[in-house]
Amino acid sequence: MEQPNLAYVEQLARGDDKIRQTLIDVIKTEFPEEKKEYQDSLDKKDYKKIEENVHKIKHKISILGLEKSYELANVYEHNLREKSMQGETDFEQILNTISAYIKTI
Repeated sequence: MEQPNLAYVEQLARGDDKIRQTLIDVIKTEFPEEKKEYQDSLDKKDYKKIEENVHKIKHKISILGLEKSYELANVYEHNLREKSMQGETDFEQILNTISAYIKTI
């Protein structure tokens, strides 16, 4: 599986350490909250809410340079519209990879 990185964050920050740190702080704050909301909606089997949560999390996936993971999340989001959970396992793995990574940045 591909590994998260800060290449896009670095590009956005353009060498400004303050902007870089602000972006990292946003990721570190928002991602755990979005992951919890996803888990809560998953527990309730609320397909619409799960889809919304996946959509939100896709932005973090993209910012962390996970192109293949973004595509997997996109497929999962579309499957949820059809009330299919196909892709859930891959998405869970992506969430775990990001959770581990943000502890290191």
